[in-house]
Amino acid sequence: MIGYASSSEPVLIVSDKARLVGVLELPRSPCGLVLFTQGNGSRRPSPRNSYLAGELLHAGLATLLLDLLSLDEDGGDEHSADIARLGARLASATDWLVAEPETKDLALGLFCTGSDAAAALQLAACRPDQIAAVVSRGGRPDLAGPDALARVRAPTLLIVGEEDHAVIELNRRALNQLCCEKDLALIRGATHPCADQGSLQEVARLAARWFKGYFGGETRPVMQPRP
Repeated sequence: MIGYASSSEPVLIVSDKARLVGVLELPRSPCGLVLFTQGNGSRRPSPRNSYLAGELLHAGLATLLLDLLSLDEDGGDEHSADIARLGARLASATDWLVAEPETKDLALGLFCTGSDAAAALQLAACRPDQIAAVVSRGGRPDLAGPDALARVRAPTLLIVGEEDHAVIELNRRALNQLCCEKDLALIRGATHPCADQGSLQEVARLAARWFKGYFGGETRPVMQPRP
């Protein structure tokens, strides 16, 4: 393990009228920061994201687990599928990170699932100088739209369970529309959204390698050929 957390603190980010809660973890001498998004309107991070963030923290990456829904919203389709609203809140979180003394100089990556992945890629398309890399786990990058996908410059890794056939096809379509450095990784035996312990371990390994490779701390990641 490269780094242990030297600080952990709750954060509150205001986006328009929404109050977004999160947890910021900073190891000693982080080589970058990964913003994890979730949209369940809960005060507590999801167990899966908490596990993945812990693995990235041990690899020397700072993490921010942030709920893109405010405390008075739930995770129903009406809120979680509003990509424009999710994107605006993700932009507010990015603004907060680049203004904070402890995080403003760190390379920033986005780690998303579901429709959050579309919001992340739209933001990456609009802010090529701020977003260094993107990882999607069982996400819907296709919902970002072909115009936004074509403008993304941040290296993007799409991770999908090999048994999640419908989502694989949607991710392949999005992959073909991306013009940046990109890859699609299939997790053996996994279904949507790569949620069992073995699958999460592999997701964490791939994500840490991707982020660190494009944050400038290691050589560029070499992925396995796509099936």
